[in-house]
Amino acid sequence: MTEQGNSMRYAWTAIFVGVLAWSAISPHDYPTWWLEVLPALIGGGVLWYTRYTFPLTQLTYVLILIHSIILMVGGHYTYAEVPLFDWIGETLNHTRNNYDKLGHFVQGFIPAIIAREIVIRKNVFNRTGWRNFFITCFCLGFSAFYELIEWWVALLSEEAADSFLGTQGYIWDTQSDMGWAFLGAILSLTLLGRLHDRQLKADGHIG
Repeated sequence: MTEQGNSMRYAWTAIFVGVLAWSAISPHDYPTWWLEVLPALIGGGVLWYTRYTFPLTQLTYVLILIHSIILMVGGHYTYAEVPLFDWIGETLNHTRNNYDKLGHFVQGFIPAIIAREIVIRKNVFNRTGWRNFFITCFCLGFSAFYELIEWWVALLSEEAADSFLGTQGYIWDTQSDMGWAFLGAILSLTLLGRLHDRQLKADGHIG
């Protein structure tokens, strides 16, 4: 690990822990906080465990940190009550807080690059078309599975169900969430593919 790499790791960890600590101070309610933040905690643990055996590109680490911050902010306020998006809704005359749509968009946008890095480095596919098809299907499937988790939580937990689901009375919320994740995956592969390839080459993961 180079000095630059170590500096990035320390900065990444400091930001992650700092936002996590802020998020945990007097959140809307702790059951919802745990449910929303748990994926970030699991992801952070996986990154720490694989930091030497499977280090990722700088782009992927930055995207994971952004995703973690979005989860932590949502956990602190709940997705239906993030103040910035209340203000945006009032400004644009929207009837709902759309922070959850940002969350589901990045649920496709960021896992697409994570999946892309893994399948490229593991030589899973020989053709770009099949690789991109698999990644978009994976992100859509991941989004659908998360909707199932939300449903199971709603069945098991009365206290956190409404805050965790965050439907805000929108009957097509589940389908819309999956649609945003699907769009995020497509845009991520389109917009970040070349940058990701350059970083993979610079790190010696591809020729």
